[in-house]
Amino acid sequence: MKIISLVTGGAGFIGSHVVNHLIKQGHDVVVLDDLSGGNEGNIPLQATFYKGSILDQSLIHELFEKYQFSYVYHLAAYAAEGLSHFIRNFNYKNNLIGSVNLINASVNHHVKCFVFTSSIAVYGPNSLPHIESQYPQPEDPYGIAKYAVEMDLKNAQKMFGMDFIIFRPHNVYGKHQNIGDKYRNVVGIFMNQILEGKPLTIFGNGEQTRAFTHVDDVAPYIASSVNIPKARNSIFNIGNETVYSVKDLAIAILEALHSNVEIQCIEKREEAIHSYADHSKFDAIFNPKEKVQLSTGLLEMAEWVKSHGVQSSSEFEAIEIKHKLPKSWQKKIKNEQ
Repeated sequence: MKIISLVTGGAGFIGSHVVNHLIKQGHDVVVLDDLSGGNEGNIPLQATFYKGSILDQSLIHELFEKYQFSYVYHLAAYAAEGLSHFIRNFNYKNNLIGSVNLINASVNHHVKCFVFTSSIAVYGPNSLPHIESQYPQPEDPYGIAKYAVEMDLKNAQKMFGMDFIIFRPHNVYGKHQNIGDKYRNVVGIFMNQILEGKPLTIFGNGEQTRAFTHVDDVAPYIASSVNIPKARNSIFNIGNETVYSVKDLAIAILEALHSNVEIQCIEKREEAIHSYADHSKFDAIFNPKEKVQLSTGLLEMAEWVKSHGVQSSSEFEAIEIKHKLPKSWQKKIKNEQ
């Protein structure tokens, strides 16, 4: 029986990897992406691509009517935690309302399972390592939106019986990442700065700690999750356990790209100082292979980055709140005044 799956954000970083794995598993894949952060070149030729937004309810209705999807993999999001404080309306429209549009269509068209990529941003100041049994306390609008979608999926399952699987990935890096986006994805930001011959800029003192995760330790499991009955209606942290400071990451990236540009500390921003998660629940259900080591993953990404060159993306122009906006994000605003 033909399996048709919708992947939102399928031209983006993690989404395009999920699309590849679904095709390998025999799914017919439809990709919906507005290309605000993704690249059409990331999409395999075997997939059917629609350029459009998850805010376009008529387009969503048209796609669900035409294809009668078995599964929905929802990865489309504007995943900039720090910037979300300053783009609250944009954040909630794209990360919450757009998600609800998809949930509504999935319920109405009897989708078998809705797979959602949330974030460990939902945990906020909870004790470390974050574990799924903790009560979420998100501290930024991005995390608030992600947690709201999680709660809505739980409600939809209870009310209408639509199964869901929620993943909370963190600090994922690898090929297909938009390294030109200066607001998110620190590995990509650092690599792009090196290609431009610029200093690596670190918010604060660089002692912030994260567990950086290669995309191959995330995408295959998201794709195959619908085939695991025990994964249904559950939430999983997914990612690496080894913790590095941002300063240590910067040094490792300099080594991977054989660069000697300087590391420059700039004013700190509002962010979690330490953030990493426990993956015992995921390990018990998915029995994952050995994780990709940071040094190995960075070398692989470095080769891809060098072959593709410097990337650039436009400044985020629709800043809604300028008060306390980090100086490094204010350049365009100052030039316009």
